[in-house]
Amino acid sequence: MSIGKMPASYDLPDALCSARPTPGRWLRWAAVLLAAGWWALSSLGMPAAAQQRPLLTEDVDIVETGRIRLQAGADFFQNQRFGLSGLRGDLFRPVVLGVHFGLNSNVGFSVEGSLRDYLSIRERGTSAIPLSLAPGATSTSGASDFTLWTKIKLRKETRRAPSLGVRIGVQLPNSDQARGIGLNATNVFGMVLVGKRVARERLNLFGNLGVGILTSPVKPGAQQDVLTYGAAAIYRVTEQVDVLGEVAGRYNPRTPVPGLESQAQVRLGARWRAAGFQWDLAGVAGLTRLSPRRGLTFGVTYEFKGFEPVK
Repeated sequence: MSIGKMPASYDLPDALCSARPTPGRWLRWAAVLLAAGWWALSSLGMPAAAQQRPLLTEDVDIVETGRIRLQAGADFFQNQRFGLSGLRGDLFRPVVLGVHFGLNSNVGFSVEGSLRDYLSIRERGTSAIPLSLAPGATSTSGASDFTLWTKIKLRKETRRAPSLGVRIGVQLPNSDQARGIGLNATNVFGMVLVGKRVARERLNLFGNLGVGILTSPVKPGAQQDVLTYGAAAIYRVTEQVDVLGEVAGRYNPRTPVPGLESQAQVRLGARWRAAGFQWDLAGVAGLTRLSPRRGLTFGVTYEFKGFEPVK
């Protein structure tokens, strides 16, 4: 079957519409995005602070009271499968954002999500929902769902005992499932956080265990509960450089409806502090059939004094 061009209303930039985006194109887009992020954040004129990006596993620590942490990055995932739409291809998320507020010494609030996702289609399987894609479409794009998080630190770390916290979040339905790369569903998450620093505090070990209440995208009023997990480590090599890694994902103990399958991935990478920012880069490898085969994520973090807390 020949593959045609999408309707004009769905056209994407040439660098994103290629059926097989080359690494060179990806790197050029990455360089442009990093340069733009550097310029935008540098106008604030304040230094970056440590945090767990580019990992998915959440640390127990809270952003300092009255400060705001800005994160911007990009994700590149190869051979990503979408169980709901039956699509498989290379996923490009050029603007992945995170904004974190330190509301109190033990309470933080965050907003996280991708502005828009682009998929270069390699294969079209059976879809569980109607799709608004042309029969020969080689690419698709759509808005992503954003998640609101509240994190509470319950216990500080001691010499013998780890720090403890909880994190509660709600994912808002902002995507269009007919584009093939979103679920457009409201999901709720809750997890317990634990962390401990060892080796003279050079090694930070932390993990998450929780539950996700996911709305079924194919059956109105139905839901499925999944187990969410993550285990991560960050080792401080020097005052400027850290190496890090994790295993994180979700496990669905039931027969999953399309779109709610188990997913997991491992990430290995580094982060470094330079020019008043914190930069990060990590490789990604999928551990399940619905996870990306491989990928790359990178970004920049910047933190500044944003407001005076109410007394």
